[in-house]
Amino acid sequence: MKASFDNVNASTLRARLLASHVPSYMVDWLSSFLSEKTCTLLFEGSPNLSSPVSVGTPQGSPISPLLFLLYVPPLHMSIPKRLMVSYVDDFSITVASPSHRGNIRRLQSLFNTVAARGRDIGLSFSVPTTELSHWRTPSQRSPPSMAPIELEGNLFQPSKVVRWLWYWFTPALNTTHHFRHTLSLAQAIFSFVKRLSSPGAGVKPFLCHRIANGLPLPILTYGPDLLNPNSSVLRTMDSFWHRVQRWTTNNFFSTPTSILVREACLPPVVSYCRYQRCLAALGVACAPPYANPASARLPQSFHSLSSFRAQDSSRHLTVGLSSVYLPLSWKTKTPSPPIRRHLPVDALAHLTLPLQEGHTRLPLVLHAPPPPRGEYPPLRAHEKSVPSHAHPCQKYAPPRLGRRCPHTPVLRLPRLTLPAPLHGSREISGPEDTSNASGEELSSRTHIMVR
Repeated sequence: MKASFDNVNASTLRARLLASHVPSYMVDWLSSFLSEKTCTLLFEGSPNLSSPVSVGTPQGSPISPLLFLLYVPPLHMSIPKRLMVSYVDDFSITVASPSHRGNIRRLQSLFNTVAARGRDIGLSFSVPTTELSHWRTPSQRSPPSMAPIELEGNLFQPSKVVRWLWYWFTPALNTTHHFRHTLSLAQAIFSFVKRLSSPGAGVKPFLCHRIANGLPLPILTYGPDLLNPNSSVLRTMDSFWHRVQRWTTNNFFSTPTSILVREACLPPVVSYCRYQRCLAALGVACAPPYANPASARLPQSFHSLSSFRAQDSSRHLTVGLSSVYLPLSWKTKTPSPPIRRHLPVDALAHLTLPLQEGHTRLPLVLHAPPPPRGEYPPLRAHEKSVPSHAHPCQKYAPPRLGRRCPHTPVLRLPRLTLPAPLHGSREISGPEDTSNASGEELSSRTHIMVR
């Protein structure tokens, strides 16, 4: 969006908060926070005069993004067979149909509708920064579509790479470009940081360890929770990470890499990437599906906090695929070689399978805890009694998913921590027949991002 925070109308925001049943004292506080603001231009020879400002939220205030999110709900509309997500002032719209030309027409219609709603509340989009991408599936053998889109007199050609929340996506969803970009950023940061400590002098080793954990590692491993790096990219990342470990420990170049990991106390890239994917999987599994768009697209058979699922999680795109391209069930292990794979959200669900089935000492409790004071529900008719030497809580009910035992350690998980939370998502409704005569999927997905 163009100057999004500067165009928030205080009176409109106040009316929207009151309509949302926000307490009046809080609305009054926010109105006072946004009122009686002045602006002064400071430059050499300026007259030092203040001008009143009636719209906008203060730049740099931590509450300004939240107020803006409360101001733009009219832009998030329910659109059938489409997906709209936003992050603060960046909007993304995805449509799916058998034709790329049909996708372009739908995107133009949706953009005109969203732009008209934005003008009603005093907001406008920065159209020149729009990016277009035509997603492809493995079953599509035709050449990539180069169909452009026209928005407000501007013609946009499909991009080879689209950046969304610092994730780099290609039309074929190849992860190589993303991780090569993060690797180049990490190398640039490391080339600057290592000047702080020359070999044998400068910063102490334990401070180098902190620097390596705080700067190169988060940049290098940004994205494995959503994207899975291939083996060639992992080898390149490992080679760079060994340089960081040698700088941290000041070891010889002939030191084996297995010793470097222990000396530097820095995890290998492969292990750390899997650790991040496991954390993301636990976050998606433990988030309420009615509030998190990723959890709302979990398989229906996945045990989560709610049975709610998105009306259309784009699974209809897999209808009619041959057995080679048909995605695996989330409970099925990926074969070797990986001829078939999981959908991205099913791959995260598969990582929680040991916790779901109780194969670990830390069971994944995804249902409400039992009532206080040990008031367990009575046994069902088909549940037999257990011997007295059994677990102390099995005299109430056998342990199973949804019933927590106070004598069993329970995995305490933090709140969902995704690299880029998505706000304002809207589900897609209704499948669409996008199969050809042979029954193979020919549906195309087109994605547009407007800022």
